Amino acid sequence: MEYIVEKVGMSRTITVPSIPVTLLKVVDVKVCEVNEESVLVAYAAGKKMNKAIQGQQKKFSLGAEFNKFLTLHIKDIEVGDLSTDALNEATILKSTFNTKGRGFTGVVKRHNFGGGPGAHGSRFHRRPGSIGNAEWPGRVQRGKKMPGHYGNATVTVKNEIVSFDKETGILAVKGSIPGANGAQGKVRIVK
Repeated sequence: MEYIVEKVGMSRTITVPSIPVTLLKVVDVKVCEVNEESVLVAYAAGKKMNKAIQGQQKKFSLGAEFNKFLTLHIKDIEVGDLSTDALNEATILKSTFNTKGRGFTGVVKRHNFGGGPGAHGSRFHRRPGSIGNAEWPGRVQRGKKMPGHYGNATVTVKNEIVSFDKETGILAVKGSIPGANGAQGKVRIVK
């Protein structure tokens, strides 16, 4: 079973010893179309007015707040609201989120390089240094750690469920989950 969730932030339990938890809010989802292996769902995200998807909203008779569509891998379900009853008995789930994007970064931040001396005249502070070999092979090796785009990658982690409140839709999972607060992602029940 898969659900769309929004990351609220981190907190901790009041037990002794306390456990660090990440709070996830289960997003209200409507199942629009059922296929053999997956379902098409609609949920609220981003701008409320989106002319590009007004046709789909009319086709599935949805309100204006349901302005995003996604395919989830769920079996044996009917068109309508997606039930969260499966989260009550679940113990472990896998969360898929995008990590925080850090843009174009150098080797010190991206790959934890040490850098050079910080004194005057060194001319080698936070630079990568030599990247090539001698005459053979005469090219830069594949996978060389160099400056470039860092973050904004899809990451999946496995976490234990600490608690689930059905009324508010808040799911507390043990440990951290990648992504910024307010980011939307998917969770899949493992067991």
